[in-house]
Amino acid sequence: MADRSPQPLHEFRLPDLGEGLTEAELVSWSVAVGDTVALNQVIVQVETAKAVVELPSPYAGTVLALLAEPGATVAVGAPLIRIGEPGAGPAEGSEPGPEASGSGSVLVGYGPTAAAPSRRRTPGAAAPPTPGSAASTPVRPDAKPSARKLARELGVDLSEVPGSGAGGAITTGDVRACHDAAEPSAPQPDATAARETRTPIRGVRKQTADAVVRSAFTAPHVTEFLTVDVTASMDLLATLRATPAYTGLKLTPLALVARVLVAMLRAHPALNSSWDEERQEIVTRHYVNLGIAAATPRGLLVPTIRDAHLMGLLELTRAIDDLAETARAGRATPTDLSGATVSITNVGVFGVDAGTPILGPGQAAILCLGAIRPRPWVVEDRVVVRQVVTLGLSFDHRLVDGEQGSRFLADVGATLTDPLTLL
Repeated sequence: MADRSPQPLHEFRLPDLGEGLTEAELVSWSVAVGDTVALNQVIVQVETAKAVVELPSPYAGTVLALLAEPGATVAVGAPLIRIGEPGAGPAEGSEPGPEASGSGSVLVGYGPTAAAPSRRRTPGAAAPPTPGSAASTPVRPDAKPSARKLARELGVDLSEVPGSGAGGAITTGDVRACHDAAEPSAPQPDATAARETRTPIRGVRKQTADAVVRSAFTAPHVTEFLTVDVTASMDLLATLRATPAYTGLKLTPLALVARVLVAMLRAHPALNSSWDEERQEIVTRHYVNLGIAAATPRGLLVPTIRDAHLMGLLELTRAIDDLAETARAGRATPTDLSGATVSITNVGVFGVDAGTPILGPGQAAILCLGAIRPRPWVVEDRVVVRQVVTLGLSFDHRLVDGEQGSRFLADVGATLTDPLTLL
């Protein structure tokens, strides 16, 4: 007689991904019901408010059930997948093993979750399959995460989209082509055209909104502007780009401004401090973690260059290049996008002359770099054409007095006017 005893099960729950994140959107599964998985094999990709993260399996065995659908928002501690012993199949009456009843497995690089296990479903998401319902899990179309997101926004069924990517993977272009092909060539006389589009607030957009609202209504912002002649800085950059040390690197004005900002903080430490409301203390930092605001396909991200105060211009240039590429490619981790003590944003790349940036939570200052343009400028009582830029500095008036902020901005401007004083 065959052994009908319940098979041991392991239930893997969404772990605590750190930085106060309480949920994540399930992007795609890398496994299906019936697959055999190895320990630490990547099984699922999730998108938090800060990054796309690949989660490895803390168990080896056979996939018995996928407990969340792609596109669903899953709370920390909620079950994701059931894994049985190698070769096991779905068995009625099976219950997760002891390790599945806790708050979730701890993965390398992630802390344990403090949330209680939750079995609630995201509104609109399909009900989690039971161990006996493996047949109800369809074959998942092979699509890039960005293509899945676009398909959800446009209402396109990925199972109907032919893929043109590597190995037949579905790309965003394929999704758009399918959507456009399904649209009528001309509106019918009695048809009512859509007058608005509603997009769920989640992911990076939700994180950004929460952060700027919290900052705007917590820290009393002050913004000052300074327009300076940066011709000498532009000449210096042109000279450095021609040297072997910078071969293959994208040396931009942003890198030089970042180097100047970090250097000036030594004489103006108040702009590298934070306000601890709970303990009623001002925390003055003796290190600089520099946040660089970057526009990415996922929205505004601020990757952090840690210990920027220890870097020269060459090291900062490399770090900015690496972090910007990582963020735009969607490979930045929550750690990469946290911990900044002061930030810089470059609106000049969009042709904008100036802006009033909002502070990052817990930061005392953010510098805005505007567009560098040739403008008429007075030099020794003569009007000449010079390379000119407007800098904008926002600071927390609880931490930084007007005099301190003004002197800092003036020192940054003076150094950019004569950058050899820095080097």
